[in-house]
Amino acid sequence: MKLFGQESVHTVLRGETFYSIARTLGIKPEDLMAYNGISDPTKLQSGQRLRIPNSGTVDSGIIFYKAVRGDTLYSIARKFSVTLEALQEANNLRQNYVLKEGDTLRIPSGAGIPSAVVIPQGTVAAAPNPGTPPAAGRSSVSWPVAAREISYMTGKLSGVMITGTRNEAVTSLTWGTVLSAGPYRGFGRVVIVQVEGGYLYVYGGCESLSVKEGERVSPGTEIGKLGIDAVSNKPQLFFMVYRSNSPIDPADAPRA
Repeated sequence: MKLFGQESVHTVLRGETFYSIARTLGIKPEDLMAYNGISDPTKLQSGQRLRIPNSGTVDSGIIFYKAVRGDTLYSIARKFSVTLEALQEANNLRQNYVLKEGDTLRIPSGAGIPSAVVIPQGTVAAAPNPGTPPAAGRSSVSWPVAAREISYMTGKLSGVMITGTRNEAVTSLTWGTVLSAGPYRGFGRVVIVQVEGGYLYVYGGCESLSVKEGERVSPGTEIGKLGIDAVSNKPQLFFMVYRSNSPIDPADAPRA
């Protein structure tokens, strides 16, 4: 699921229904249908994108968990108070998948938050004029792609949306270690780089990835290729920076 502006967008998976999606989000199926202008619930199709009305139960953040020795899918599901099936579905895992030490799992919405890597969603306090280019008047600021347009995210997401060119290289702005690299529902392919000083750099919207979890990157390292966002229909990078799990203005984040 992706929060876009003041809305959330959900990509329908095979087997999902209006009822199952609404129950997961804590809203009424009829409200979900009405919000999307749909009168016939049988017309729902896999891959269809639904806009979700604001709800206090919608995801409050992106949660990742890196498996340690002794972990199992069942023990992790219990740790986060989610079902085993929900954990498997969130990570596209087969029922007989054997968890390996170092695997990074995406934890479904509504989970508890013990020892996980949490990407919270709040307001970028340093953004004085949301919706305006963060680099306005600051031509020296560098970005992961050659920015044609830049705007602050609004609503519950903290960061910037950078419009570039499809298939152009998305490059790391810093030295660091790839904490997670893979698909995340609604964001295309996402790379999270852990940087010294308690920083996490999140690069979302990639069409393909050039790095793997555990790899070291340096400023200028290609981490992937920019893809097309299905909502805006633009080649768009979602770039977020957190320090100690608190969002900071990406324009002010360290560049080396």
